Amino acid sequence: MIKILIVISALLWSMPALAEDPALTELFSQQGVQGTIVMSSLNGGKTFIHNDLRAGQRFSPASTFKIPNTLIALEEKALAGKDDIFKWDGQVHDVAAWNHDQTLTSAFKVSCVWCFQELARRVGAEKYQQYLRALNYGEWREPFVATTFWLDGSLQISALEQVNFLRRVYRRELPLSDPAYETLKHIMLVEQGKTYTLWAKTGWAARVTPPVGWYVGYVETPTDVWVFATNIELRDEKDLELRQKLTRSALQVKGVIH
Repeated sequence: MIKILIVISALLWSMPALAEDPALTELFSQQGVQGTIVMSSLNGGKTFIHNDLRAGQRFSPASTFKIPNTLIALEEKALAGKDDIFKWDGQVHDVAAWNHDQTLTSAFKVSCVWCFQELARRVGAEKYQQYLRALNYGEWREPFVATTFWLDGSLQISALEQVNFLRRVYRRELPLSDPAYETLKHIMLVEQGKTYTLWAKTGWAARVTPPVGWYVGYVETPTDVWVFATNIELRDEKDLELRQKLTRSALQVKGVIH
């Protein structure tokens, strides 16, 4: 508990003015789900949050790690770019969309685990640990297996840390090359509306108890950029859709998107 409070205090100190927002709390209450959301404006100096204690609690990032993983793999030349091919080995996976050749773009969109595990083999555990330190991404512990550490709980990150990391990604403040940033921006694009553009990634930490669902990213509007991180405690697979639903509702309630 003390460790969680230290993480919260340190991260909130680095953020704009924080407000525990009753409208966001009401959204979670309506769904009867335990979780948190952090929304932080890059230009307007505002941060809204539901459940500040959980916001500082670390969980397995699951597929949201595909954001830094993509940057790391590109920086390490583990692949050339978004159109490189991952050859499917014929092993049938539960997710039908994984059962064919992939590009980095398609692998990111469908959260293809075996594709990013192939990249992990090329990068290696030692390099990952170096990058996690350099990027200040969450906290990791041993055993640290290169192909599973973002899935099995060896690596953990909080919603507040996700927001701080994504802020630095958007501002290109990390020690990474412009081509890596540009490729990530291309494959992370979710939606282009009339008044906003959304970049995001889902995550499902199914190997931890209770399972955790993530939705993290940022929204660009004509006047501001809002970085967000949502995580919820998953009661069953039906709750997976709440990751995006709650986030979208929160962005609408705060007037970020319409």
